[in-house]
Amino acid sequence: MTWTPATVPLPLKDYAAEHFKLEIDGKLATVTLNRPERKNPLTFDSYSELGAMFRAAAHDEDIKAFVVTGAGGNFSSGGDVFEIIGPLVEMDTANLMRFTKLTGELVKAMRNCPQPIIAAIDGVCAGAGAIVAMASDIRYGTAGSKVMFLFNRVGLAGCDMGACAILPRIIGQGRASELLYTGRALRGEEAERWGFYNRLIEAGDLLAETQAFAKSLTEGPTFGNAMTKRMLQMEWAMSVDEAVEAEAVAQALCMTTEDFARAYRAFAEKQTPVFKGN
Repeated sequence: MTWTPATVPLPLKDYAAEHFKLEIDGKLATVTLNRPERKNPLTFDSYSELGAMFRAAAHDEDIKAFVVTGAGGNFSSGGDVFEIIGPLVEMDTANLMRFTKLTGELVKAMRNCPQPIIAAIDGVCAGAGAIVAMASDIRYGTAGSKVMFLFNRVGLAGCDMGACAILPRIIGQGRASELLYTGRALRGEEAERWGFYNRLIEAGDLLAETQAFAKSLTEGPTFGNAMTKRMLQMEWAMSVDEAVEAEAVAQALCMTTEDFARAYRAFAEKQTPVFKGN
């Protein structure tokens, strides 16, 4: 393997991303996969930099939410055929393991960063691009979009980057099995009906409406939102009793925040609470 692991300094507002476009608008960060002439494929370097960016985000107190999207009417075509797929055929087992761990680290970074991640999906959303969409917390799409988990079509298993763990939790075991066994396209209206998309939006309005929703989350109780994301992740592996106990601890911690006290005072004064994230 020849790529250099990426490092991302803080704060993110001062970071110039090399392999994607990063735009900061107040508390919201928008990540745009930005190779529209190739339908925004992922490369060794973009995997590495995206993972490093989401890991850094866990320590950036100014960014409260992310939007992930693609340029030029497509989300992402997945791993670049010539820059990734071709080299993989020539690699030995040790380097193949380095690659699969690299791609998995991106999903773990997305799931472990405290900020909600909302994906805005139009056009092609395939392979690793579909995984990035899947790993987001919320997905908005268009009727014309096509989500495809293509791994079996290139002779691989559907168990890539956590797909067999995460996708069934979004759309159900049977539906996830169908997509991962066949690699067929999940089109917009079906994706919404199955629960992969939270909403369908007209293509021309997709990014603006997704950003507007994400900005609404940035005005919420930051500690509480981060705790919600953390518990949604942790409770996959818990029994109901364990989850109830864990949530008792989590909610008690939230009750120690000033945002909780602000909400009470605002309610008592018949005002709308203004959360400050502490």
